[in-house]
Amino acid sequence: MARELAESGRPVYIIDRRRHIAGNAYDELDAHGVLIHRYGPHIFHTNGERIFEYLSQFTEWLPYEHRVRGVVDGEDYPFPINRDTLNQLYGLDLDESGAQAFFESVREPREPVLTSEDVVLNSVGRDLYEKFFLNYTRKQWGLDPSELKAGVAARIPVRTNSDDRYFTDTFQAMPKHGYTKMFEKMLDHPNITVELGVDFADVRSSLDADHVVYTGPIDAYFDYCYGRLPYRSLRFEHEHLAGLARYQSTGTVNYPNDHAYTRITEFKHLTGQEHSGTSIVREYPQADGDPYYPIPRAENEALFKRYEELAKSETDVTFVGRLAQYRYYNMDQVVGAALAAAKRLIG
Repeated sequence: MARELAESGRPVYIIDRRRHIAGNAYDELDAHGVLIHRYGPHIFHTNGERIFEYLSQFTEWLPYEHRVRGVVDGEDYPFPINRDTLNQLYGLDLDESGAQAFFESVREPREPVLTSEDVVLNSVGRDLYEKFFLNYTRKQWGLDPSELKAGVAARIPVRTNSDDRYFTDTFQAMPKHGYTKMFEKMLDHPNITVELGVDFADVRSSLDADHVVYTGPIDAYFDYCYGRLPYRSLRFEHEHLAGLARYQSTGTVNYPNDHAYTRITEFKHLTGQEHSGTSIVREYPQADGDPYYPIPRAENEALFKRYEELAKSETDVTFVGRLAQYRYYNMDQVVGAALAAAKRLIG
């Protein structure tokens, strides 16, 4: 938003409560010289050529296709579930049509499909649901899959082939020098001023601005007048392992049934960095802390709609982003939303 408005000739003043730019995509060298994502792994993927080309103004790219394994009963399997998962888990030798027939034989048809539980049972049946999805969802969201909207589980595909990539988007890559460097370049414009460590709530009454672009929690903007929107937070446990070139076989390994954490990510897989040691992060979902994930439930959506009606009356404010729009956006989706909002503002 800032870059587009600056390019159109407007002076832009950015404030951020944190003492760094780049939001949750912020990355930095840790104390051992390994490039890490401070707020958990951020992996860029999109089918939008326009979005990829837009960001390409500010970074070179490192091709990267994310792969994930899921640990069940001490063994790790390809995830999302594919033909190889079935063959390894059940000692089978299925081809694609055999995998399709297997899913058809175990699925529990649900009509209508309303919840995440419905999505998974309708697709892969009870056993795979309990092994890979049920407890992971309970940890991640603090809720049973039957209490979450269908869209949460619908983000995770099920495959009858051996494609073990987590995403299948046309464009999959990481900023070659990191996200922070990309955003530094994006903000490098004579019309943009950045001030960090400033909370919007502390300065909103004194701001001299023709228009405000607000990307914080929408309920906070309206002083929680209808109550707080529920968010899920995370605690990150970073660790450096000196003298160990590789900790795990893929960028991320999920632990649906074991441990309090949901997954471990090893950053060198993502960044391609060469280093004698390696750095990992464990993710512990929790109720309290910075808001990361809007919780997709019908009652939460209804509460958001009440705030959205208030937002429509704010003629000099644009609300955009995961928190301001209470949407479980991927990075490319929020880039698209920001570019569209900027276009409307610029006219």
